[in-house]
Amino acid sequence: MRDHPVVSLAGKRAFVSGGSGEIGGAICRVLARAGAEVVVHANTRLARAEALAGEIESAGGRAYAVAFDIADGDAASGALEQLPDGPPFQIVVHAAGIHDDGPLAGMSAARWGRVVDVSLNGFFNVVQPLLLPMIRTRWGRVVAISSISGILGNRGQANYAAAKAGLHGAVKSLALEYASRGITGNVIAPGVIATPETQALFPKEKLDALVPMKRAGTPEEVAELAGFLVSDRASYITGQVIAVSGGLG
Repeated sequence: MRDHPVVSLAGKRAFVSGGSGEIGGAICRVLARAGAEVVVHANTRLARAEALAGEIESAGGRAYAVAFDIADGDAASGALEQLPDGPPFQIVVHAAGIHDDGPLAGMSAARWGRVVDVSLNGFFNVVQPLLLPMIRTRWGRVVAISSISGILGNRGQANYAAAKAGLHGAVKSLALEYASRGITGNVIAPGVIATPETQALFPKEKLDALVPMKRAGTPEEVAELAGFLVSDRASYITGQVIAVSGGLG
């Protein structure tokens, strides 16, 4: 862990949905490095969340792993109630999301619904229960991880783009509602990010044609922006959708 983090989150408690994923995991590391206590959320990959929590603890941070289906409101509220006692969560990063791509004309209601449930309804299921205690502290940070698809749309991703665009409206509304309470809400919209899932889909020649910077971004580049947005240094930034896309879009 860095001896001198760029931002200090000492004394803050953070919940990161989708923390077992590549981008979510990078965000957990950045927040923990800055001094926050981090709850690493997973759906089915509890072992990965536990491994990351262990890594953070071994490096001198504080972390806890939890698994539940974020699309299930009852499961989410039950799991949040069972988390170890502590101060209210003042940082919530919603990084959970799934793909189930296909052309809209042939898309089933189930494929549409599941993607929307995880990205958009999952945001509500996590943020809403944690928001009132956050409001009472008069300091809070909510960050949603969207996608450049939520800004531009994308062929074969009507469900995914709709869910991510919905996050933009939800977070902008939250930002307006609670700005006077010291709570900010912002969205990060990554472009092509280097993960095991995207590497096969975006060979070098495709990246060169698609991305002005001619490379994929890294999970750490997304995470560093998240770390800044949840800090005091970003206290006057709210209601924004910020692309991390190498110029795409």
